[in-house]
Amino acid sequence: MPEPTKKDEMSNGEKESVAPDSSEAPMPTPEISLEVSPPPPEQPVETEGKDPQPIEVIKPEPVENGSKEPEPEAVVVGAKEQVESVNSEVKEEAPSPCSPPPPATVKEEAEPVVTEVNQPPEPVVTVVTPPPPPPPPPEPVVTEVTQPPEPVVTVVTPPPPPPPEPVVTVQVTPPPPPADKDDDGTTNTPSPPPPPEDANTVKKLSIELPMWSLGEGQAPEDLDKPVDTPPLSSLLIERPQGGSITVGGDISFVAKVEAQDLLRKPTIKWFKGKWMDLASKTGKHLQLKETFDRRTKIHTFEMHIIKAKDNYAGNYRCEVTYKDKFDSCSFDLEVKELEQSQSVDIRSAFKRSSEGHEDAGDLDFSGLLKHRNQREPKQDETPEVDVWEILKSARPDQYEKIAFEYGITDLRGLLKRLKKTKKEEKKSEAFAKKLDPAYQVDKGGKIRLVVDLADPTVELKWYKNGQEIRPTPNQRKFIFEQKGTQRILVINNCGLNDDAAYSVAAGEEKCTTELFVKELPVKITKEIEAVKTTVNERIELECEVSEEGAQVKWCKNGVEVPTGPRSRYRVKSEGLKHWLIIDDASKEDTGTFSLMASGGTSEAKVQVELKPLKIIQDLQDMTVLLGQPLKMHCEIFPGNVPGRWYRNGQLIQSNDRINILQRAKNHRLEIVNSTIHDAGDYTFVPEGYTQSLCAKVHIVDPPRVHLESLNFPDNTVTIVAGNKLRVEIPISGEPAPRVVWMKGERVILDSGHRVRAETFSDYTSLTIDIAEKEDTGNYKIVLQNEAGEAGASIKVKVVDIPDPPEVPLVTEVGGDWCSMTWEPPIYDGGSPILGYFIERKKKQSSRWMRLNFDLNKETTFEPKKMIEGVPYEVRVFAVNAIGVSKPSEPSKAFVPLAVTSEPTMLVVDDVTDTTVTMKWRPPETIGAAGLDGYLVEYCIEGSDDWRVTNKELTEKTKYTITGLPPEAKILVRVRAINAAGASTPRTLQHSILVKEVIEPPKIRIPRHLKQTYTRKVGEAVNLVIPFMGKPRPKVSWLKEGQTVDPTQVTIRNTDCDSIIFIRKAERKHSGKYDMKVEVENHVDTAIIDIQIVDLPGPPQCVKIDEVWGGNVALDWTPPKDNGNAAITGYTIQKADKKTMEWYTCIEHYHRTCITITELVVGNEYFFRIYSENMVGLSEGATQTKDSALIVKEGMQLKNPEYIDHDFKEPPKFTQPLINTFAIAGYNATLNCSVRANPRPKVIWMKNKIAIIDDPRYRMFSNQGVCTLEIRKPSPYDGGMYSCKAINDLGDALVECKLEVKGGFTFSELMQRGVPLHLIDKYMSETKVVEQPEK
Repeated sequence: MPEPTKKDEMSNGEKESVAPDSSEAPMPTPEISLEVSPPPPEQPVETEGKDPQPIEVIKPEPVENGSKEPEPEAVVVGAKEQVESVNSEVKEEAPSPCSPPPPATVKEEAEPVVTEVNQPPEPVVTVVTPPPPPPPPPEPVVTEVTQPPEPVVTVVTPPPPPPPEPVVTVQVTPPPPPADKDDDGTTNTPSPPPPPEDANTVKKLSIELPMWSLGEGQAPEDLDKPVDTPPLSSLLIERPQGGSITVGGDISFVAKVEAQDLLRKPTIKWFKGKWMDLASKTGKHLQLKETFDRRTKIHTFEMHIIKAKDNYAGNYRCEVTYKDKFDSCSFDLEVKELEQSQSVDIRSAFKRSSEGHEDAGDLDFSGLLKHRNQREPKQDETPEVDVWEILKSARPDQYEKIAFEYGITDLRGLLKRLKKTKKEEKKSEAFAKKLDPAYQVDKGGKIRLVVDLADPTVELKWYKNGQEIRPTPNQRKFIFEQKGTQRILVINNCGLNDDAAYSVAAGEEKCTTELFVKELPVKITKEIEAVKTTVNERIELECEVSEEGAQVKWCKNGVEVPTGPRSRYRVKSEGLKHWLIIDDASKEDTGTFSLMASGGTSEAKVQVELKPLKIIQDLQDMTVLLGQPLKMHCEIFPGNVPGRWYRNGQLIQSNDRINILQRAKNHRLEIVNSTIHDAGDYTFVPEGYTQSLCAKVHIVDPPRVHLESLNFPDNTVTIVAGNKLRVEIPISGEPAPRVVWMKGERVILDSGHRVRAETFSDYTSLTIDIAEKEDTGNYKIVLQNEAGEAGASIKVKVVDIPDPPEVPLVTEVGGDWCSMTWEPPIYDGGSPILGYFIERKKKQSSRWMRLNFDLNKETTFEPKKMIEGVPYEVRVFAVNAIGVSKPSEPSKAFVPLAVTSEPTMLVVDDVTDTTVTMKWRPPETIGAAGLDGYLVEYCIEGSDDWRVTNKELTEKTKYTITGLPPEAKILVRVRAINAAGASTPRTLQHSILVKEVIEPPKIRIPRHLKQTYTRKVGEAVNLVIPFMGKPRPKVSWLKEGQTVDPTQVTIRNTDCDSIIFIRKAERKHSGKYDMKVEVENHVDTAIIDIQIVDLPGPPQCVKIDEVWGGNVALDWTPPKDNGNAAITGYTIQKADKKTMEWYTCIEHYHRTCITITELVVGNEYFFRIYSENMVGLSEGATQTKDSALIVKEGMQLKNPEYIDHDFKEPPKFTQPLINTFAIAGYNATLNCSVRANPRPKVIWMKNKIAIIDDPRYRMFSNQGVCTLEIRKPSPYDGGMYSCKAINDLGDALVECKLEVKGGFTFSELMQRGVPLHLIDKYMSETKVVEQPEK
């Protein structure tokens, strides 16, 4: 709880700084004693069930540097409030711990009797109230007893409660004569200690009068009004009890809430007085704690007051709320202090507060500016001399010497104070009391500046740093109050910007003062918690302070912790929290860690101990093959503990063959090639521990069969029938293994006659004296010894087969079949040939596939189901009674091919007097042989003499037959030719008359060109107007009756259409174009209306017509340039002058005047207007030259001007294009990102040619990400793609390469009309790509 400084404790609990009266001499606080006489014994006092009426005693604070001593006032007001004072003491019966203390209650009738007791040294006023009459009670009467030289006491009586009542005696003790002026009124005379209580003794209420302020608390006329409080409910099962402590002592208050029926934690608040919330006052003197016992379901709330000060005394309240439930309890705290005399020492006042005080770091002016209780000064600090008098009589050059002699360190502050002291104040005609030279207030507190006017009618103005302070109805920062001749300025919630010079002017006179706003020290709100851990663990010490961004210092055992980049300690802060982090703790980190802030220190002990050894994975007994690596592994915790390895008690050292590894908690011993000597007992001993890990290792050599020494392929032994076979196979193993030979399930013994097995020290053998067919098969060898078991198998093959047949010949080839023949083998193996097996394979493959599973008796065969266009090879096996011969040599490679189907859609394209032009479509089925070209033939109708018109094959699907006799009738047919031959011909169904026919011209205008064709400026215009007519029509174009300029508009005519092309449209290209098509005397015309539109210009002359309230009326004229299109509307935007961020008010507005409403009062706005046509908004907007200031009557705000930051930058690609591979027929996208301001124009190019209006491409741009989508690309879409971004500040370019894999078939390319030489090139490239993939 912070110590209040020169503040009053109001009825609502708030602290308020009050300016002392500068015109009065410092006076000690007068003492008022209320003597309460108990009722007669036979009439008990009724106090329960009634609202106690406490007595509030208020007096003005004495001021410093004054020569006039006005009469002090004391006002006693009866109200429903408890008495709150720094040194209040109520000696009465102990109240209930959950109710406010019962103050003295005054019972009276219509007019209370006031008896004045005059006594020179100690005047006493006694108020005796007789019993009241029956209700209704009359209005209370206020009787004022005035004594010129003594304090005035006014008693206001509340509504009378029922009798009986005690007798209250109010005893007012006048203050002693004023002390020395240099003491600044800081000496307070404490009340004498109360006498011991007695049943018949008159009880006294001793109150120290606090400062009274206007504008706070309850007005006297509002005292009788009921106070709205939430309904009480029984939440508290244990309520805090009042207590009494001495200054510097500690005390705790406990409140308990049962949570049996509560779903969540209740909310608790602690208050001092009526309104002061103690949650914001926690620190080194006040701590709040909350705990919850899960077993008993009880919440415990504690408030600890540490090192209490005398101003901590008073009434406290605890409030508990849960949803709609509420409970409250009041209790008192009495702080007793020893009687002491206090004086102001100028030398201690002008020393830095760090010299012997707890609040270190700031100049301490509180001794001169505030009336607050100081610490009890030491005996040796009492000033022996009057330094002020020495300084006043000394020369200025002796000031520094005097300050050094008397230990004054703040010489500058001393000289300022001395300068103000030396000034002779002139008697003011306007002010009866002026402002003090300086005031001090805590940050966030409230200060009252009070002046007393000699003439109350004079006009008064307050100034801050020379600027007049005006009252504002919506703000509560500055409050102007008036009390008689006093004029008060209240400054609420003081901040650093309120630290300024203040002055008040009354007519021609002015008085000034300075206000100092003192920042509160940084306090620790959450202490560091003690930590007990083990090595290698992470330690986080957390502390929370009262201010964000505060400078703190971490210490260990009183020494600052190093936090450099190589230090083991890391410091982190976030908001109010600060952390000290130790990632890998060691035993050296044991100690006391502390955090030092300007307002306190928090300490905690850290203890780091050695972790207990935990075996996560023990060593395992191992059996290792000889020569194999030996790897032993164990895992222990903690992980950073080293250790030693032992074998048979001998320490193992690392060498080229032995590696000892440790990674964290894993320990390994690795031996590259194990030997017999590596066997034994292994032990691992962790360093620093008595435990060890043990295991046994056995080195064995299992048996092995060395088949690799045999030169038989696939471990197969081939023997001709009738021969002797002996196979010797080397073996090894320690000890010597036992060998068993087996064929199938039969064991071969060493005592066999024809087939026997023998075993020796280093090899075993199998002997077959006379090989027979039955001896063919797999022979298994099994070896066993103590080390293990091994096995192997060999295959014995007894054969007698014929020679392979001769090379087969392929006599005929079809689309998926062929016909082959071969000669029988020369040697049949001594047995007649039973048949043949035929196999085939693809030439590029190595896998043969058998074609017949039944023997083929003949020497001819016809393979089928082959793939057309793929080269194949075939071979033949001969089979006799012994077996199958070796295969014959493969035949020559052959390719199954088939002719294409007939061409399709053969039609007549054109006929003249001597020529006929034919068109057709490629065959539906082309086949693997492809398509070499077409052969066109014709014959005269009535004959079968077909003549070939083209000596060389034509690759196109259109051909003109020339040299025909006029008016002859001919028949035409077309064949498709490939490597397999000519296809079936496609013949025209009817004959053709060789004679040209005149066809009148006819222009076929597309539907979208029958109305006005509109394009934007800069876009390309590409119009195709088809027409009909024979012979070839003559086409001419006119624009507005004039010949079209070929440099501006490109016109290209063909036999069937006319193309008008404008690469980059401009507005001058707009107009009506006349098209004329002529065939001899026949003419056809058409009109094409082209309109090139552009963005309109901005509106003209935008002005503000009128500003009223929150409305602004705008008016403008249409733009000069409408962009060759009608204006469709306007867009109006507004911008606050402070931010100049534009916001759209309305869009598509058609009129040229508008009223903008709902503008914010106090803001200054600019407006701009865009014009809009069918193209869009105009590039620029017309802005109002003047701004519209939305002001409230009597208010004018001047906003500061700011310079806008220039965010413009040239284009820069933050993500370039990357080379991409695409699959033909599947959409591909290219992406890149660009940053620029203003927004750039993005152009996509393929092979450095811009992509414009191509339906195969789609372009997107979103938040700087540019995307080009290529729809179903083909190999011809591959190439170099580039993206270019352009704005007014520059341009940028990125490129990438796109390759398209896969593609179309031969027929699809033919249907697209691709030339044959390009198709051949594409097919060859496709084959080259597919071969590496196989």
